[in-house]
Amino acid sequence: MKLHKVRTYKSAEKLAREDQLAWKIASVAADNVALDADVVEMIGNRIIDNAAVAAASLARRPVVSARAQAVAHPFLPGATVFGLSTAKRVSPEWAAWANGVAVRELDFHDTFLAADYSHPGDNIPPILAVAQHCGLSGAALARGIATGYEVQVNLVKGICLHKHKIDHIAHLGPSVAAGIGTALGLSANVIYQAVQQALHVTTTTRQSRKGAISSWKAYAPAFAGKMAVEAVDRVMRGEGAPSPAWEGEDGFIAWLLSGPGAEYVVPLPEKGEAKRAIMDTYTKEHSAEYQSQALIDLARRMGPKVGDLTKVKDIVIHTSHHTHYVIGTGANDPQKMDPKASRETLDHSIMYIFAVALEDGGWHHERSYAPERANWPETVALWHRISTVEDPEWTRRYHSHDPKEKAFGGRVTVTLQDGSVIEDELAIADAHPLGARPFTRPDYVDKFRTLADGVVEKAEQDRFIATVERLMELKPEELAGLTFTVQPDKLGPAAATGIFDWKR
Repeated sequence: MKLHKVRTYKSAEKLAREDQLAWKIASVAADNVALDADVVEMIGNRIIDNAAVAAASLARRPVVSARAQAVAHPFLPGATVFGLSTAKRVSPEWAAWANGVAVRELDFHDTFLAADYSHPGDNIPPILAVAQHCGLSGAALARGIATGYEVQVNLVKGICLHKHKIDHIAHLGPSVAAGIGTALGLSANVIYQAVQQALHVTTTTRQSRKGAISSWKAYAPAFAGKMAVEAVDRVMRGEGAPSPAWEGEDGFIAWLLSGPGAEYVVPLPEKGEAKRAIMDTYTKEHSAEYQSQALIDLARRMGPKVGDLTKVKDIVIHTSHHTHYVIGTGANDPQKMDPKASRETLDHSIMYIFAVALEDGGWHHERSYAPERANWPETVALWHRISTVEDPEWTRRYHSHDPKEKAFGGRVTVTLQDGSVIEDELAIADAHPLGARPFTRPDYVDKFRTLADGVVEKAEQDRFIATVERLMELKPEELAGLTFTVQPDKLGPAAATGIFDWKR
């Protein structure tokens, strides 16, 4: 890997194109290196992972709404939409939109955390949609996905967005544009312009993940994917972008990040170097914010030791700065302690999550968030006795570049009413690559079958898994098989009327 220093330049300095971050990203995207076997295997795992959470979310209102918008834009050749017949094709940017919302709705797919955080599996729906529409092979799709992961992971390693209250989709737009460029075999110059356009149109605030969190949390990554598809399309037609997008005098770093005096360091592969960043990422065993994964596993382990939870005086979770201030009591969000809060808000309340995981001995993607579950009096009482504090050592480990030391969990102190104390800690989730039970292909398949049960018929599940197994051999006409079809009654209630179907 090569480390690239990125800072603001005055317009009079005339920063050369080759010295700009967007060009360096484009050069990586245009470098058609072979994929390592384990990378191909992991790409297949993440395609399965995305389909699993999409199946479980098909009937949820945000997904129904996004799908209704997509089917209002039929197009040929077009791309497929989860749940619908492969014969029903829509314009690729709208397929990216509908499938992106389905993948993101339950907050249950892969993650990468470093200077910032991300869900790099969000790259897959837009890259797949373009590949289906443009008649690409499975191998071209895989190369595009590898690039999407590579660019997003390395931007997340080098540039912190949340410190400045910028949503992490600002790293996703450029990574999707780069991934589409790789899949299509576009020149570095075209990818360079598309990456900058995508950054420009996907920079939004973090209010989507603050306070009363709405369904936009699921829509935001899909929006970035949709915008990236459109950016690539515009640039292929000869249009340009604001340049230099990151380094410009009035650009991203100068006004939206740490200012003209700041310098960032972004790692990127050297020419000819394999794209392996997907191997640094990890999926979720539990449908909840990633920082809660290890703490759910810890609650599962501590429950029998604590015993009667009515005898708990208080629980303190000692954890990283990020966990404390984003999903802990350091956020100072009263909504995180409110039994009437939305699912999206409860997903960002480690106090609620830890309480329920202690009581139930685990976590369920639907039952654990049910309004009646959140309002159990004993749950509310326990929930309100839980707090978080930042521990500098956990913060240091959270930001460590050593994968063997990097940690996303914490230490939990349970004080009982008789004064006795029970303590335990867990650094990484059981399903993490370095955890107690690392996820492998059978675990991803099991997750898919579990979440698709009762939604996707068994024969259709088998067909989808078999298609993924042949990813690198898939011909263009077979790429439509990287989806699944369900019976109409599994798609949920009809969406409310919108502009696209007004008075139809």
